[in-house]
Amino acid sequence: MSDPPRLLDTPDDLRLQSERWRAAGMTVGLVPTMGALHEGHRSLLARAREECDRVVASIFVNPTQFGRGEDLSRYPRPLEHDLRMLAEERVDAAFVPAVEAMYPEGARTTVHLDGPLTEAFEGAHRPGHFDGVATVVAKLLVAARPDRAYFGEKDAQQLAVVQRLARDLDTGVAIVACPLLRDGDGLALSSRNAYLSTEDRAQALAIPRGLAAAASLYATGERRAERLVAAVRAELERSPAIAPDYVAVVDPETFSEVDEAVKGCRIVLAGRMATARLIDTIRLGYDGVPALAEASDAAAERSNPMPGRAEWSPPCSVS
Repeated sequence: MSDPPRLLDTPDDLRLQSERWRAAGMTVGLVPTMGALHEGHRSLLARAREECDRVVASIFVNPTQFGRGEDLSRYPRPLEHDLRMLAEERVDAAFVPAVEAMYPEGARTTVHLDGPLTEAFEGAHRPGHFDGVATVVAKLLVAARPDRAYFGEKDAQQLAVVQRLARDLDTGVAIVACPLLRDGDGLALSSRNAYLSTEDRAQALAIPRGLAAAASLYATGERRAERLVAAVRAELERSPAIAPDYVAVVDPETFSEVDEAVKGCRIVLAGRMATARLIDTIRLGYDGVPALAEASDAAAERSNPMPGRAEWSPPCSVS
């Protein structure tokens, strides 16, 4: 068993540790998380471990990115499980702050990005969400002073927001986009999958089926966004347990909707179920068609709320 990561619980502790590493000529990689780690997170940790001399992972359920009526109070917090995974991936330090350490009394500063990137889709359905994301990410980048920070492509709009923030604030941090991972039945790995009942899980497979249908259409030459969206929605309509918030084909940087899809455009979607809200995406021309299986084929793996088996989509670009 690998040594456990060093625990840090204040931004000052994180800053001091990073400064020591950097003074010794080491590169530092940061993997921000909200905990409830799964194989998708493990892939980010492994990437950071491969590319950086030292790796720090943050575990912080950030209250400012949750809206009224969302799942802040019940968001899973299996810290012992998370620290065990960090040790397995040879992470050097874990930043696990209390809310009071990140947002001390009297704090008044927030980070806001203007424009359609933060106003559409997740921004429209979760008002204030991206202000919370941008603020906590900016605080983490300031405290950790990493050379590289690693984010998953499943939260594609969040990824685009973080990339824009890092450029606009001249952070000098390379934001590394890491491929989305899927479970054996095709569902994108997410900490919120733990909320799904067996029945809801089976209904949720309409999401990767819809993306697979659209990806297949694109592969045969279809470029009209409305046709690709219709293919996704047709599958979602076969699953009455899913109430779609949106389905769209977008530019991957600006998240503006497009009429004609080109290589690199994303299909993004979100849908609400009784116990969870799920998001998913594919990048046209880069990601493979999601591999699908019947729910019964992967039941054994899914009996564990922290999935242990996944399939890679082909790697996408690193920015």
